[in-house]
Amino acid sequence: MIRSSDRHPAFEEYCECIFELGEDDFDVIRARIAERIGVSRASVSQMIEKMRKAGLVTADGQVISLTTSGLELAQKVVRRHRLAERFLTDVLGLSWAEAHYEAGKWEHVMSDSVETAMNRLLGSPTTCPHGNPIPGSSYIFPDLLPLGSLTAGSSFTVARIPEELEFTPGLLDYLQSSSMLPGRSGQIARINTDGSVAVEIEGRSIDVDSFASARILVTA
Repeated sequence: MIRSSDRHPAFEEYCECIFELGEDDFDVIRARIAERIGVSRASVSQMIEKMRKAGLVTADGQVISLTTSGLELAQKVVRRHRLAERFLTDVLGLSWAEAHYEAGKWEHVMSDSVETAMNRLLGSPTTCPHGNPIPGSSYIFPDLLPLGSLTAGSSFTVARIPEELEFTPGLLDYLQSSSMLPGRSGQIARINTDGSVAVEIEGRSIDVDSFASARILVTA
């Protein structure tokens, strides 16, 4: 059992990163952790060894996996991050990008009692503002497809903006201002020659580049 007093911010950040990479169906290797967190591969190797000794991860060759204790810690941090994002957007009115940045700080200092109160105030949400499931909630996993896999003329409803896209500068603001929000419905107008997708949504016409359209998850 990981108690609040046992939490180590660096361990929390790494466990969260490993969890989210796995959630996005990546093989969790040191290079990807380094890229996501923004540190050197040498720093990642040193931290992974510390976490292995602490019983939080295992390393099978290049692939890093969370142990039961590591998963417990990761889910706690991710849950607090996504609840904080909900509070910051739904109650305080911050933008997606602002909420993501601020929640990255709140996740490390939130107490059990504040987490419980925030969840109660928000009505026990099942997802963050971007549609990603909140661990420990009653979220039901639907059948999802990448936006870019659809054909011209297909209708869709936005379901999830995966964590990977939250780390792409400017993208969250663009998607939010373009009404590419979970629960909003649209139609594929055309597939462009550069791999981007032209979308009609909420009475607007927007282009979603190939990187984002391959990752935004929708129901069709």
